Amino acid sequence: MLSKAERTKQFILETAGPIFNQKGISGASIDDVLDAAKVTKGCLYGHFQSKEDLSLQVVDHLLENNEKKLFTIISKGKTAKAKVFAFLDFYKDPLDTYVKGGCPLFNIAVESDDHFPEIKEKVGAVLRQGQELFVSILQQGIKDGEFSDELNPPVYAFKAVAAVEGAVVLCRAMNTSKPMHGLIRSLKAELERYAV
Repeated sequence: MLSKAERTKQFILETAGPIFNQKGISGASIDDVLDAAKVTKGCLYGHFQSKEDLSLQVVDHLLENNEKKLFTIISKGKTAKAKVFAFLDFYKDPLDTYVKGGCPLFNIAVESDDHFPEIKEKVGAVLRQGQELFVSILQQGIKDGEFSDELNPPVYAFKAVAAVEGAVVLCRAMNTSKPMHGLIRSLKAELERYAV
């Protein structure tokens, strides 16, 4: 069980997450977090040394939550195809993501690219782990006889993630989920072509 101090810190992180996801690391202010969390500056700085420390911990929180949600959904699939389809379906409504502002992984990746090297490293590690997991699921599908060995797991995994993440941004900018639905159908149909 968490102590009162740990619960307060967790509450601040959970409150700050959507703010940072929507406004970005540079755009989110300490005052935004204080207003939303209804805590004093002294309370906040009792848990975080600086805005940079808060930013790093919020990023960790967002990335961990994203990873947990995706893993939970993917792990429900009994087959490699079901796991891949579950991953794709996770992104089916880019206008109504589980955290306001779109995909936190993509948002953080874009902002950290040139400005936050430490965060860029974290995002890179998460992306590499995600790709390795995706590739291993497809490889297991080939091994289990679900897919033909003509399927190239690294290429399909990269294409699927790049397409879906890019589509999240485009759909949000155009304020429509319809193109995402077509993309997901197309990626599923492509994978089906390798079914044995």
